[in-house]
Amino acid sequence: MPPLIHLLSELIWIYEILLVAQAILSWLLAFGVVNRHNRAVAVIGDFLYRITEPALRPIRNFLPNFGGIDISPVILILVLELLRSELLYYLG
Repeated sequence: MPPLIHLLSELIWIYEILLVAQAILSWLLAFGVVNRHNRAVAVIGDFLYRITEPALRPIRNFLPNFGGIDISPVILILVLELLRSELLYYLG
């Protein structure tokens, strides 16, 4: 596998992990398991929001309102996995 394709594949995988971490942190904040006033939680949450929100915002604008359920991370992960598999299949 060419190194550039391997690098792109790994970057997509890392971004998927960040999406999952952001979703889990948002659940923990919503259920009151962690406190937003904790400095470490605030810094991690801000980092994850800034990294994932530019990719999630267009998906959220496109989807209808599901009444508080946000499935945009799931859709983005599916699209990224499709992109990653196609990248590895055709170019690798």
